[in-house]
Amino acid sequence: MLTKSELEIMELMWKENRPLTSSEIITLSVDRTWKKSYVHLLINSLLKKDMIEVVGFVKTTKNYARTFQAKVSKEDYSVNQFTNMQSFDTHDIPKIVSALISKTEDASLIDELEQMIEKRKEEIASK
Repeated sequence: MLTKSELEIMELMWKENRPLTSSEIITLSVDRTWKKSYVHLLINSLLKKDMIEVVGFVKTTKNYARTFQAKVSKEDYSVNQFTNMQSFDTHDIPKIVSALISKTEDASLIDELEQMIEKRKEEIASK
């Protein structure tokens, strides 16, 4: 489970979809609820929770800064929120999907979902 501040950083990383330094995280987090000096604690916490990873280094003025990227996708994080609940049961999936489908008026999105379901059925049948 992520804190509100950790989730803010993850949402930024998902949105940017590229490696970011801690300075970039601060600069791009315009509506942040955390103090600038807190960024390193948040990054370390996200590293410990295996949500982000170090992917490189970039030269800043005089030093090198680590770059970080999301290790867990927004979709996987969202699914984990449901499936990690104690009361979750696979029989809940249709209700969850139904609730998500009710949020759209886009028929092509429904068609895409139907194709995904058919593909998954074929994968299961071929096992």
